[in-house]
Amino acid sequence: MALENLTTENFNDKVASAEIVILDFWAPWCGPCRQFGPIFEKVAGENPDILFGKINTEEEQEIAAYFQIQSIPTVMVIREGIVLFQQPGMLPEEGLKDLINQVKALDMDQVRKEIEAQQQQQNQ
Repeated sequence: MALENLTTENFNDKVASAEIVILDFWAPWCGPCRQFGPIFEKVAGENPDILFGKINTEEEQEIAAYFQIQSIPTVMVIREGIVLFQQPGMLPEEGLKDLINQVKALDMDQVRKEIEAQQQQQNQ
């Protein structure tokens, strides 16, 4: 899978086709985004089983608005269609690798049960 530039045209298909998706919301004028870019790309090259998507918030404002991105860079992790992590700010390489290991280790059946329990509580 590796590294992809995601747009409104390809976002849904690309994200639906991958079990784990790591997103980098960025913009060309953003200094921290330019610093984080090489880290994101390096880790993407080391994890070919994961879709790493870059979303230029200047060009893809609809996606950024949908996910309520307030500051960049923002890293987001989606596994099996569930947003598991969203954090503004640059992650160091080891932090990104650790995040990936944690996401891979999750029991997604348990995550779905927890989400369902939370939704039931909210509906009461």
